[in-house]
Amino acid sequence: MRIGLAYNQRPDDFEEQLRDAGANATSSPADDFVEWDEPDTIAAVEDALLAFGEVIRLEAVRDFPWRLARSRIDLLFNMAEGARGPSREAHVPAIAEFLGIPYTASDPLTLALSLHKARTKECLLQRAVPTPPFMVVATEADLAKLKAFSSYPAFLKPVWEGSSKGIGEENYCASAREARRRARQLLRTYREPVLVEAYLPGHEFTAAILGNGPEAECLPLIRYRFEGLPKGALPIMGREAKWIWDRPDEPLDILECPARIPAALRRAVEEAALAAYHALGCRDWARVDLRLDGSGGPQVMEINPLPGIIPDLAANSCFPLAAARAGIAYPELIQRVVAAAWNRTTGEELSVPTLAGAAT
Repeated sequence: MRIGLAYNQRPDDFEEQLRDAGANATSSPADDFVEWDEPDTIAAVEDALLAFGEVIRLEAVRDFPWRLARSRIDLLFNMAEGARGPSREAHVPAIAEFLGIPYTASDPLTLALSLHKARTKECLLQRAVPTPPFMVVATEADLAKLKAFSSYPAFLKPVWEGSSKGIGEENYCASAREARRRARQLLRTYREPVLVEAYLPGHEFTAAILGNGPEAECLPLIRYRFEGLPKGALPIMGREAKWIWDRPDEPLDILECPARIPAALRRAVEEAALAAYHALGCRDWARVDLRLDGSGGPQVMEINPLPGIIPDLAANSCFPLAAARAGIAYPELIQRVVAAAWNRTTGEELSVPTLAGAAT
């Protein structure tokens, strides 16, 4: 079997650039690469894929369509985040579909909708999946509409960014006046609409989901222990928490897995996460972020159909941690995604002698 690996790799000095920008920077050149993967992650995925046979690396850069067309692969493992634009995560699977090459994870429509936070929430509302009240500021002319937003305090986000790009403590806004100031900054910096969302005061969770259709299941839930952030920090997983305070030499103790919560709450969080997974049409795997409202009910915040998969558990990468707590080693996690995609596309079970072990 020949399997392709589509990816985007960060520049060598990515973390140095990001930390040099400082915790309070609105943006930095390194911001452009926060969603891309480190060489160690790409290598770990490649090692896991070797259980299936030959692995063809296909970095998702300008000549990717030509190289994919000539690759003669049986399946493409897609972890490429894309370079630019509101549909960037959809580029690789769209090219694969055009060429008739099967691939892992969600299709272009799901990836485009999930990256656009407002479109995600519109789909969730249509399917009666709970999500916080929101509005969108598309231009500076829309700033006047913030007076009518009835759910302050609010939290603001660039509408089609990931990995906490453009998200920091200054995005918390207690009033329309604060929201106007921050929204204007985000519009000018990122040149894209801004999501204005009711800030929820409760615990935050992330649910890693594996599988398709009725067999899709949540791995052990993760609860963010925000008491592990520096004293006085806003309880969010923003740019500071992910890229400034969480350092390899001094990692944050912030992920509780499995989440120590009552069984009824666990079921409610998992049900909401699975409902969101199906509402957006996710396939093979995805991670769903949720937060509790003032009444203790789970609300879906975002969906990530291309979840982060750093192999080092000390790096606080949620999906591999949830898998480990379920007894799934990193190579097996990657192999299970391939097996799910193969079954989905061919109707056949994929037999891999090393499925639960190291690659050979």
